[in-house]
Amino acid sequence: MNKTTFLFAVLLILAGSFACHHRAVTSDPRIRAIDSLRQAGFEVTDLHAHLKGGLTMEQLLEHSRKTGIRYGVAINCGPGFPVHNDSSLRAYYNQVKDYPVYHAVQGEGREWTSLVSKETLSLFDYAFTDAMTYTDAGGRRMRLWMPGEVFVDDPQEFMDYLVGKIEEILSSEPIRIYVNPTYLPEVIRDRYDELWTPERMDRVINALVKNRIALEINCANNIPSATFIKRARAAGVKFTLGTNNSGAELGYLEYGVKMIRECGLTPSDFWVPERTVR
Repeated sequence: MNKTTFLFAVLLILAGSFACHHRAVTSDPRIRAIDSLRQAGFEVTDLHAHLKGGLTMEQLLEHSRKTGIRYGVAINCGPGFPVHNDSSLRAYYNQVKDYPVYHAVQGEGREWTSLVSKETLSLFDYAFTDAMTYTDAGGRRMRLWMPGEVFVDDPQEFMDYLVGKIEEILSSEPIRIYVNPTYLPEVIRDRYDELWTPERMDRVINALVKNRIALEINCANNIPSATFIKRARAAGVKFTLGTNNSGAELGYLEYGVKMIRECGLTPSDFWVPERTVR
């Protein structure tokens, strides 16, 4: 076999390999759905991913290449976490800063803002938090995803206090995204549509608009509801997509894709961070 024939054979093999790979990718309906959104002008970005469960940055980037999803990778920062002050947050930043992802901080508990400086936070592309950890009116510290640490004496009073806490968080903490929104503890979760009344939804939505904070469509807990999303969109709220993976599985943003279609969202309805100059 001469050199020209050999090179031609190699090209055919590579072309065949690419074609097989392409067919394998596009045969997955979840990836086809993401491709369809990208072709429609969406920057399909998961801004709430974590390196947890043994997941490495290299594995995350490989998943990104496979699916077409861009990523924002967040470090949890707060009391009781390995990252809980300026020095540990800067050390983490120096470890990951050169990777081609958005870099974020997830504030944990209401104390996190007193543990890190604005200067250190400014190294990151954005920060976000949720309302899943707080101290209630009775002085009881609650983590809403932990059944043993949740106290719901009266569901209506619980909701009124929770909504007030969300308004306080959105007006005082240095965040760009409100994540895990409308999350309810397991004991009252089946009353979601009853407890998230239009008045309560509007209080949260108004706080988002006033403080120019984006609302996450959370693909782990499938929240907020389509009703909430449509109401928020009508008020001018911007959205993001987030997985909030607790382990190594990143997923395919299925709930976000569904809500984009069901709620008629467009690319202009989404907030995308600007990369911090490094």
